[in-house]
Amino acid sequence: MDHDLPPPDRPCVQVSAGPGIAAALPQLLGFAPEESLVVVALGGDRRVGLTLRVDLPPPGRERALAGELVDALRPGRPTVAVVLVVTEDPDEPWPVLQGSTLPRLALLHEVTAALVRAGIRVTETLLVRGGRCWDYDDPADGAGRTLPTGTSALAAASAYAGQVTAPDRAALVARTARVSGPAAAAAARVCARVGAGHAARLSQVGWEQWAEESWASVLTALELCRPGSRTQPDDEALARVAWAVGDTELRGRALTLGLGEDAAAAETLWTEVLRRVPAPLDVAPATLLAVTAWSRGDGTTASIALDRALDGQPGHPFALTLRAALAAALPPHDLRRFLAGLDATDHRPVAEGRRAG
Repeated sequence: MDHDLPPPDRPCVQVSAGPGIAAALPQLLGFAPEESLVVVALGGDRRVGLTLRVDLPPPGRERALAGELVDALRPGRPTVAVVLVVTEDPDEPWPVLQGSTLPRLALLHEVTAALVRAGIRVTETLLVRGGRCWDYDDPADGAGRTLPTGTSALAAASAYAGQVTAPDRAALVARTARVSGPAAAAAARVCARVGAGHAARLSQVGWEQWAEESWASVLTALELCRPGSRTQPDDEALARVAWAVGDTELRGRALTLGLGEDAAAAETLWTEVLRRVPAPLDVAPATLLAVTAWSRGDGTTASIALDRALDGQPGHPFALTLRAALAAALPPHDLRRFLAGLDATDHRPVAEGRRAG
């Protein structure tokens, strides 16, 4: 399940109902959904809150999926929701009227019923197919309505905020995919050499001096990742960053980079590190990418990054803590406070951390 959350500082952009909100899905999710069910939650002020996307389920899974969606929405306390089915499936036969009906009607019924039982009013139920949308509640919708084309106000605002919409979820995953072949082998050799150098330096000068030198390496690489930079960090610079943020205290410092004015450069840096370092050295930068993406409302990229972290180290405490908070739909504006409440030694909730009590 993909969660996308309202970014705290994005300019307010009005999105119209029907075709307008259907056309806005790529900006709301970060990618153009395919064969998906999407629920857009709205608050009492009609502002977009959590946006959930799931793959269309196989027959028989509709009711269970509806319950999971409602559970994911509850923490945000939405009052209104719009439900959209995105599919290229044709209309389905409907023997009752000896005709046909829009596809996935059984799924739509279960989801809307579950939302209403949870006190969430459903204002629209839409089918998005072939560049058009249909209203499930309007039998006279006929050929449907064409989705708006061109650059919308939301697309422009998203681009201004630094969000690049991917053509699909696979493309979003590919942005952080590790390099392969000779490039991967060369990067792994550099990581091993830099790691040996870090260990020797730590033994020689002690942790405090090593930490300051390592942090300086992080900041140097960050400068190279700022928009407009003509030079990108090479494998050695990225390896130094990976070894540095593998230290829990330095990772804690690095978290702040993704929550302020350095966020765009930090997201680029963590992404490049993920592409060039082997597991499990990629675990810490993956959690940093998750936090940075989450802080701007991109829950999908945050989820992808956490998948990467937990692939590298399934029991990683910080990644598991972030996964639980993301599943609970913690909004970006609460993220800094949430992180401040974690144990500094391993970034678990204080009640569970080594310094508890």
